[in-house]
Amino acid sequence: MRTRLFGLLMAFAILVMPFAAFAQDDVAMGADMAEACPAPANLPESITIGAVLTLSGGASVYGTTQQQGINLAISQINESGYLGEGTTLSIIFEDSASENEQAISAMTKLVEEDGVTMVLGPTLSREAFAADPVAQENGTVVMGVSNTAAGITDMGEFVFRNSLPEAAVIPGVVAQATANLGLTKVGLIYANDDDFTVSGYNFFRQSFIDNGVEIIGEETYATGDVDFRTQLTNLIAAEPDVIAMSALATEGVQIILQARELGFEGALMGGNGFNSPAVLEQTGEASNGLLVGAAWNIASTNPLSTAFMAAYEAAYSARPDQFAAQAYTGTWMFATALRCADSVDRTAVRDALAGLAEFATPLGSFSFDENRNPVHDPVVQVAQDGAFSVLGAE
Repeated sequence: MRTRLFGLLMAFAILVMPFAAFAQDDVAMGADMAEACPAPANLPESITIGAVLTLSGGASVYGTTQQQGINLAISQINESGYLGEGTTLSIIFEDSASENEQAISAMTKLVEEDGVTMVLGPTLSREAFAADPVAQENGTVVMGVSNTAAGITDMGEFVFRNSLPEAAVIPGVVAQATANLGLTKVGLIYANDDDFTVSGYNFFRQSFIDNGVEIIGEETYATGDVDFRTQLTNLIAAEPDVIAMSALATEGVQIILQARELGFEGALMGGNGFNSPAVLEQTGEASNGLLVGAAWNIASTNPLSTAFMAAYEAAYSARPDQFAAQAYTGTWMFATALRCADSVDRTAVRDALAGLAEFATPLGSFSFDENRNPVHDPVVQVAQDGAFSVLGAE
């Protein structure tokens, strides 16, 4: 099944929204790619989906923009009549508070008490490993819109993600940075108590080995730590060209600041946890030269991406980040699965979602592989003066 109609209707939705202007030429471009699912005729008047997001706690910097991206998409879906005349999509948000047990409780409520058709989230990979089995056991589709650790979709056939795993991003970052910067020695630092950071460390380590870069030291810390000077002093003493960090934003900010405070002038490299404007805002000049792999970059010229950015900025007076883009796209994917299945039967929706291929989105042309993982091109970003640009771009 191919559902490129998504590109047309996203563009149309943005055109008709009162808070976003979208050029008619861009709508025509979407029309050129359209392959329509029949207009749904059997959907109920109201369809409710759920989302488990980190709206408080240490990872709330990700969850708040995800919530905004989701709300924007739902507004556009309903305004455009994407699910058919008289059908409205609504959502119940639950806060995981950056805690695994809270994520389990939130997922259980949505799936077993609220009876939602599908769930977006949870925000963190460790939360997903804790909570997604609840959705799987109940036959409810769940899609991670920011889960990048290895093994997420291994939890079952109802578990999807549209967020590129670290395995699809980190090798390219390391290879491109090694070639562009002539890297020869690296120091690694990571939290050894978090699924996401351990997974990222493993991919960093193997990627540097594969590119012939000597690992001069490895240091660990625990989530919640605030002082990394001892670990960084050990790494810096061996004179690495780059320090690679597998960390979430809260700890990552302090690692960047303290590395520069200790006099390290080499390159810094981070995983998906650094893909937030908040990291650059809180580190200032210290993050100049920070290299991060990403599923999306704000400099993208993809017309659906620029339309999304315009609508987001108009709605929230702020620029979106990757987490907003992935959550926005995931919401449209859910709507498209509902449209193409013309049903709220959970198995039918799952099959329709799995069938999305060469799907025009703000992330680029998107497909799911046979394991319900995303297939689309990543980018390598470099931070400079508080913004990310594409490495090697003029």
